[in-house]
Amino acid sequence: MTTSRRVTAEESLPADVERARLVGRAWVPGRLGGPTLVTVRGNELIDISALAPTMADLLSQPDCAARVAAAKGASLGPLQEWLDDTCANGSDAARRHLLAPNDLQVVKAAGVTFAASMLERVIEERTRGDAAGAAAVRASLVEILGDSLSDVRPGSLEAQRIKQVLLAQGLWSQYLEVGLGPDAEIFTKAAPLASVGTGVGVGIHPASTWNNPEPEVVLAVSPTGEIVGAALGNDVNLRDFEGRSALLLGKAKDNNASCSIGPWIRLCDTHFGIEQIAATDITLTLEGEDGFVLHGHSTMREISRAPQELVAHAMGAHHQYPDGMMLFCGTLFAPIEDRDEVDAGFTHRPGDRVSISADRLGGLVNWVQDCTTLPPWKFGIGALMHNLAQRGLLHPPP
Repeated sequence: MTTSRRVTAEESLPADVERARLVGRAWVPGRLGGPTLVTVRGNELIDISALAPTMADLLSQPDCAARVAAAKGASLGPLQEWLDDTCANGSDAARRHLLAPNDLQVVKAAGVTFAASMLERVIEERTRGDAAGAAAVRASLVEILGDSLSDVRPGSLEAQRIKQVLLAQGLWSQYLEVGLGPDAEIFTKAAPLASVGTGVGVGIHPASTWNNPEPEVVLAVSPTGEIVGAALGNDVNLRDFEGRSALLLGKAKDNNASCSIGPWIRLCDTHFGIEQIAATDITLTLEGEDGFVLHGHSTMREISRAPQELVAHAMGAHHQYPDGMMLFCGTLFAPIEDRDEVDAGFTHRPGDRVSISADRLGGLVNWVQDCTTLPPWKFGIGALMHNLAQRGLLHPPP
C-alpha cells in the first residue's frame, strides 16, 4: 500500500481557527524571494513580513499577538495550494513551500518528563538498545514499580524515598535521576534553521533499527523567558543509539531533518495561554506503506514538570538565549506494539506517514525517510542574513 502524500488545510488548522493567532514561515520563490513570515486568515496565507524580518524578532516584540491581528499584508494564495506544493516539491527553492515556523531560536528539548516514557528510557538502557529484550525488561519493571511513579513530583521527599528503594533493589538509573530528581534533562534538539515543517520528510539515521516518533508540545519562548506561544513537534528518536550509551544522545536526536515543528506557532492571547497549553491532548496516527497503522496519544495533563518549570531549567540567570528558544516538552507516548515480529516492538519503516494533532494547535504531518536521502540542510544563519539584506528587510532597531 502506498499512502497518499497529501495534507489538507482542514487537518492543518486548529478547531477554533477563527480566533487563533497563527504565525508561520513560507518560502516565496523568485529573485527577491525567500523565507517570509505569514499568518492565516480564512483559507488564505497572508504576508506579514512588514512586522519583522524573522520569527525570532517577531516573538521578542511586546504583545506580538495583537500586532499580528492588526497587521496588513498581501494574500499569498489559498493555504491548500501551499500545502499541495509543499508535499509535491519539498524544499525546492525554485518552488513555493511551507517552512518550519521557527528560525533563529535555539531548539531545546526536555526529556523524561512523563512516568511512562521514563520507564521506556530505563528499558532502552538495560537492553543496551536491543529491541528484542525490551518486553521482558518492561514486564519486570512494571511488576516491581507498577504505576507508582506517575503521581510523584520530581525532587520531592516522596521522590527521594522511591530513589532509596530503587537503589536498594539495584534499579536506579540515570533516567530515573532526571525523571525523579530535582534537575530536569535539557538537551539541544536542533540548530537554528535546521527544523523542518509540515508536508515533508523527517529523517532517520540509516544505521538505526529501533526508532520512533515522539509527539510533543513545543513552547515558543521569548528572550526574556516568557512563553509567547506553542506549536506541535516530532522529536524523532533513535532508541537503539541512546540505549547503547547516553553519550550518543546527540547522535540519536540530531540528524538531517530529524526535528519537525509546526505547522504554526499559535500565539498566546485571551483565548490561548498557559492554562490551555497545560491541558493539551495530542493524538498520533501512523500509517505505513506496509498497511501497518498505529494510534497513540500524549497529554500535557500528565507531565511531571509544569511548562514554566521546564523553561526555568533551560534558561534564566544561568543561561540566556537572545533570539529566544523553542522547547520540546517531552511525551507520554512510547510505542511498544509489535510491527514485524513478536516481542520485537515498533520501529519506523521508510514511507511511514506520521500525523500529530491537537485541537488548539492543528496538525503536523511528515513522511519518514532515511536522513541521508533527504535534501541536505544548506540554508543557515549566514544565508538567511544575506537573503534578508538583499530583500531590504534588515533595518536598525527603533
